[in-house]
Amino acid sequence: MNSTDLQAVIAHMGAAARAASSRMAAASTASKNTALIALARLLREQPAALQAANAKDIAAATAANLAAPLVDRLKLTAAIVETVAQGCEQIAAMPDPIGEISGLALRPSGIQVGHMRVPLGVFGMIYESRPNVTIEAASLAIKSGNACILRGGSEAIHSNLALWKLVQVALTEAGLPPDAVQLVQTTDRAAVGFLVASPEAVDVIIPRGGKGLIERVSREAKVPVIKHLDGNCHVYVDASADLELALRVTDNAKTQKYSPCNAAESLLVHEAIAPAFLPRIGALFAAKGVEMRGDAAALALLQALPGATLVPATEQDWAEEYLAPVISVAVVASLDGAIAHINRFGSHHTDAILTDSHTNAMRFLREVDSASVMVNASTRFADGFEYGLGAEIGISTDKFHARGPVGIEGLTSLKWVVLGHGEVRN
Repeated sequence: MNSTDLQAVIAHMGAAARAASSRMAAASTASKNTALIALARLLREQPAALQAANAKDIAAATAANLAAPLVDRLKLTAAIVETVAQGCEQIAAMPDPIGEISGLALRPSGIQVGHMRVPLGVFGMIYESRPNVTIEAASLAIKSGNACILRGGSEAIHSNLALWKLVQVALTEAGLPPDAVQLVQTTDRAAVGFLVASPEAVDVIIPRGGKGLIERVSREAKVPVIKHLDGNCHVYVDASADLELALRVTDNAKTQKYSPCNAAESLLVHEAIAPAFLPRIGALFAAKGVEMRGDAAALALLQALPGATLVPATEQDWAEEYLAPVISVAVVASLDGAIAHINRFGSHHTDAILTDSHTNAMRFLREVDSASVMVNASTRFADGFEYGLGAEIGISTDKFHARGPVGIEGLTSLKWVVLGHGEVRN
C-alpha cells in the first residue's frame, strides 16, 4: 500500500470512529455491559482460533530471532485469555461514570452549576508485543463510551486481528456500532505517523511500549498524548523507618519483578539508619544477583558483603530506568535531601517513603512531584488493577487530565452543566 492509500485508510477509519463515538456516548450502561459480557464469552468459546492465530506470530517471531522475553510477551496462553475474559467481566461490573453529575452548587442568581462526566470521544492506542492489550483497550473504550483506533505491534498482527474480530462480534450482539473499536490492519510503520498526526480522527493518543515508541509518538503527534517515558521509581528509607518493614518493602519494590515500570530503580537511605539498613538489604540483593551502583557512603557500608556486585554510581545512574537486576543506592543527610534528589532525577512516576514519622510522610506526599506517591508500601502497587480501576490503559506522568494509572475515568472528561428555572442575567 502506498503512502497516499494508507493515509486515506486512516482518514476513513477516523471518520468511522467519529460517527461511532457519538453513538457510544449515548449508549446505555446495559448495552455496554452486554457487549463486555459477550466479549468474555467469545474469548472462552474461541480458544482454537486464538491459539492458531497466536501460533503464527510465535513462529514468525522465533524465525526472526526475537529475544526470548519478547517472544514470551506474545503468547496468548489459556491462562492469559481467561484473565482478559475476567477483566471484561470486572469492567462490566464497575459503575458507569458517563453522565454522572457532580459538584452541583446553587449560585446567588438561582442557577445550579456542576460538572458532568463525558467520554473523550476517540482515542488512538499504539502498543507493542502483548496482544492482550487489544482486549484491555477495547473493553475500557466500550465501558467509557469512547470509540478507539488500535494499532498493535507488527509482531502480534495475527493475534490482534483474531481478538479484534471477537470485539466486533460482541459490539454487534449488543446493538453497538462495530466501528467503535477498529484495528489498523497493516504492519506498515507509516500508519502510526498518519494516525498520531490526525486531529480530525482522534482526540488523544495513548502509546504503550518502549521508550523509542513513546518518544516517536510524542515527537510526531498533533493531538494530546497520555504517556510516560521512564519509570525511575525511588524508595526512600527515612531515619525513623521500621527496619523489618523497610527491608520487606524495599526488597519487594525491586525484586518482585524487574521489568515493570513501577519497579524501584533507586534506593535512598537516611544516613542515621544506613549503617543498620544497608548491609541487610545489600545481603538480600546480593543473594538475588542485584548489582548495586552506589555513592561513596553507600559503597563503604556495602563493601564487606560477600558475593555483592558493587559499582561506583555515575551521574547517569541516578536517572536510569534499568528494568533489570540493577539499583542505584545513595545515602542522604535529610528528608530535604531525599525530596530534592527525587525531584531532580526521578521520572515523576512512583516514589515511596518508608517512615514512622507522620510529619515526614505528609511532607513527602505533598512535596514529591510524582504521579503516585506512597507511604510504607511497595512501588509495585502503582497499577490500575491494584488501585481498583479494574484495568488500566497505561500510566501517565503528565500533569494535565489523567495522572498515574489510567482507567475508565481517565478516558473521560468533565463539562460544565447549568440547571435553571428561567433565570436571566441582570
